[in-house]
Amino acid sequence: MTLNVDETSLKNGVLTLVITLVEVIEESLETQAVRRIEGGELTDEEQERLGQALLDLDDALEQIKKDHDLTTSVADLRQGLDDVVDELVDKLINPARWAEASREERV
Repeated sequence: MTLNVDETSLKNGVLTLVITLVEVIEESLETQAVRRIEGGELTDEEQERLGQALLDLDDALEQIKKDHDLTTSVADLRQGLDDVVDELVDKLINPARWAEASREERV
């Protein structure tokens, strides 16, 4: 059995995944940066450099998405990841409701 792979589709899929993961990491970095700024851990110069680096990263990601026509696919993947995380958090917060729903599915 031969597996036929569309090279362009595969490259776009991998690039979509990489860009999406970098965006998730970027959001975590931004959250950590805000915590450090609010905690007074950074000098004004460090805040400026950090802010500029995050802006540069965001600009680069947007340019890559535009250049490769990935804006929609990245947004779709992000939404899918957000949905998975939301469901997981809900299961952790409301285990009794999820256990009941699981029992109802088996019946």
